[in-house]
Amino acid sequence: MATCELKEELSCPICLNIYTDPVTLRCGHSFCRECIDSALNAQEGGNSYTCPNCRKKFSNRPLFQKNIALRNITERFQSSPNIKARLQIFCTYCILSPVPAVKHCGMCEASLCDDHLMVHSKSPEHALSELSTSVGIRACPIHREVLQYYCIEDATCICSTCMLAKEHLGHQFKPLVEASEKKKENLKKVLEKLNSKNDEAKKKIQHLKQRRNAMHRKASAVIKRVTTLFSDIKKQGANLEMKILKDISGKRDLASLPVSDQILLLEMQKEELSRKIRHTEDLCDMTDALTVLQEQETDSDNFCDTMGSARDEEQIYDGGPPDQDFISATLYPKLLEILVGISKWFSMHAPMKILLDVNTAANNIHVSRRLKFASWSGRNQKRPDTPGRFQNRQVISLGGMSSGRHYWDVEVGDHGHWRIGMCYPSIERNGDRSYIGNNNVSWCVCRLIGNQDSVMHNDEETFLPCKVSSKKLRIWVDYEAGQMSFFDLGEPVRHLHTFTTTFTEPLHAAFYISKDWFSKDWIRISD
Repeated sequence: MATCELKEELSCPICLNIYTDPVTLRCGHSFCRECIDSALNAQEGGNSYTCPNCRKKFSNRPLFQKNIALRNITERFQSSPNIKARLQIFCTYCILSPVPAVKHCGMCEASLCDDHLMVHSKSPEHALSELSTSVGIRACPIHREVLQYYCIEDATCICSTCMLAKEHLGHQFKPLVEASEKKKENLKKVLEKLNSKNDEAKKKIQHLKQRRNAMHRKASAVIKRVTTLFSDIKKQGANLEMKILKDISGKRDLASLPVSDQILLLEMQKEELSRKIRHTEDLCDMTDALTVLQEQETDSDNFCDTMGSARDEEQIYDGGPPDQDFISATLYPKLLEILVGISKWFSMHAPMKILLDVNTAANNIHVSRRLKFASWSGRNQKRPDTPGRFQNRQVISLGGMSSGRHYWDVEVGDHGHWRIGMCYPSIERNGDRSYIGNNNVSWCVCRLIGNQDSVMHNDEETFLPCKVSSKKLRIWVDYEAGQMSFFDLGEPVRHLHTFTTTFTEPLHAAFYISKDWFSKDWIRISD
């Protein structure tokens, strides 16, 4: 008897089996972790959560606390050989002798052995499930009756007795099958949305992979070109170095040849002079007067004249080695030739010719006759109201670019507020979404209220780390690469920001011009 009572105390109120990984709620009641998880999941979407045992409500999903003591007690209880046999689930209909059950019927609330399973009803209502997962979960934790209904207000499964309890008075109920089908319909809609988002994510991933592969291919081609370029530069530089060094060595040898000949001649004359000096000294030391008088006297003047017949130093050095001017005259044209080749490799389109389209200019924007200058105007320009005309403060350029690499420069005034960038011709012409930077078809650098400089696209503003220092800006576009960059043409030139995207329409230069409290602003397109 004590064992049965202990088993009841160690049984989960939901599954009615011995606790598995028991956890405790704040109200003090314990459950199997898997059982309480399933019970709370069934209450998702309601205004609160309820303890399946005492019906205490929680505004948020209650947290679990591991019940280590209860887990140790259940493990020791189940480890006893006598208890293991008692814990086995037997067939409900085998009364005379207990036979282990293999399935459970939720409709009949019965456990079935193999023999009774063969004669059991095969209708859909009599759904069969595994013993380990369904014996308790289909029973009411309070009244121990089969769960047959779903309370819509409490979002929980209940039995027929629960329907009469005060906790559910006035609530709406549905049979479990009907509530399940309704939930399946909602789940199917959710599944459709998830599948749609999944397909969209797959397409985006595929598109980004294609862009990445295209970037890698383009980068590989550029790397190959740069490697070839520098290899050619090194080769030309090495050849130029060898040629100049060879010319210098040749001129050196040619210039030093007369000097060497002169040195050799003077060395020979020096040896002859030394011999005559020694002979003259010997004569001076002799005591035999007859010998001294009979010795032929050396003609020193004639010998000195012979030594002086060698070419003068100035004549010798007239054809001297190459000087700095010679090296510069040889080196400069060759280096210039190499630089010309490099500049051809870095071919950049000429500045894009920008002209303002008066047919798009708002009536509070003044445009000059040359279509290069625009400013804010307090006077209505009284232009005709056409579908392509902006309603306020903006103007875009004539024509557009749809391929290649281009750049253009623009000057801005010292005061007022402006936005400068590019847009598609499909940009709206009226409303807040028509301003460049406030939509997904335009990109710009701007100075707005507070003189804070930033870049904008699709109504997302990114503030620049420091203010634009000059009055001149450059916009650079690589259409195929999908890049648009902004530069501050101050001293030094400073990169401001680069947008990366995939261009799908021609790009037009776009301008927004406003004013501050004291003066109007202007923009001028540089030639």
